[in-house]
Amino acid sequence: MEDLAHLSLSSNHKDENVLTDFIGNEDAGVYRLNEDLAIIQTADFITPVVDDPYLYGQIAAANALSDVYAMGGEVKTALNLVMWDSCNISPTLLKEILQGGLSKIQESGGVLLGGHTIADSEQKYGLSVTGVIHPQKIWRNNQAKEGDCFVLTKPIGMGILTTALKAGKLSLTMQNTIAKIMATLNQKAAKIAQKYPIHACTDITGFGLLGHLYEMCNPNITLCLYSKEVPILKEAIEFAKLGIIPGGSHTNEKGIKSHCHFQLDKDSPYKGLEILLFDAQTSGGLVFALPQKEAFLLKKELIDNGLEDTKIIAEAKIRSDFALEIF
Repeated sequence: MEDLAHLSLSSNHKDENVLTDFIGNEDAGVYRLNEDLAIIQTADFITPVVDDPYLYGQIAAANALSDVYAMGGEVKTALNLVMWDSCNISPTLLKEILQGGLSKIQESGGVLLGGHTIADSEQKYGLSVTGVIHPQKIWRNNQAKEGDCFVLTKPIGMGILTTALKAGKLSLTMQNTIAKIMATLNQKAAKIAQKYPIHACTDITGFGLLGHLYEMCNPNITLCLYSKEVPILKEAIEFAKLGIIPGGSHTNEKGIKSHCHFQLDKDSPYKGLEILLFDAQTSGGLVFALPQKEAFLLKKELIDNGLEDTKIIAEAKIRSDFALEIF
């Protein structure tokens, strides 16, 4: 990543229209076209996380589209990115994957313009997405202020549950539950939040909840996470106790644990299972940082509009010795 940052600095520092790029761990790049319009660009692809090819396509597309919503933008166009495992995935199944992805592009209000396919030994699918936003209305991920509350819109635990699925241990009911969660666009949450004074926003994906919350920190604040408020599917807790945990979650823990101070009491569901808070997610929810009063109003409106797992999970306090304090 350091090499990418160096490349960004050397190529972009003279272009004042580059509003976000590699620097700052933002969810997408933003380029200003004029005083009133900027484009958002992002790309993401994943290996299969569920067995059903249509649902896999939906989840992969929702995961890629989410970066535009995390910036506060509107999806306009998409390109398919397909790495086709032709030895194990038939053309019929590939068509279902692409149909699933197309359904989410259309739901977002965007259009599919084309794409690119290569042969690969492991199936991968995702999108390159272009969105639009006003240059003065970008939601950055690290502009939270002291006193802000953090609102999370989806439960965590997807990494552990999809690992359990691959091991053949997940019930059909739970398979359907996690597929629905991961295939749900963050569009509705982002649209509702447009009415509120959002100071910072990100989406929860591969770096896990604590990894992405760490990216939301800045030198002025410590983010205090109240673990009992973090929504999680209880089945993920049970599988974590059995040691069914993806490698990416352990990588996340290794990467940022030194920035975390755990003060969990015995009643926290994460006591002894802190790894759950590092669990690598696919197509997770958005986290909004905004003043306390407005955070409670936003939470209520999101729940009233069907996002029933929405919780206020944290608040920003004056900087301490750690970026993240977990209670």
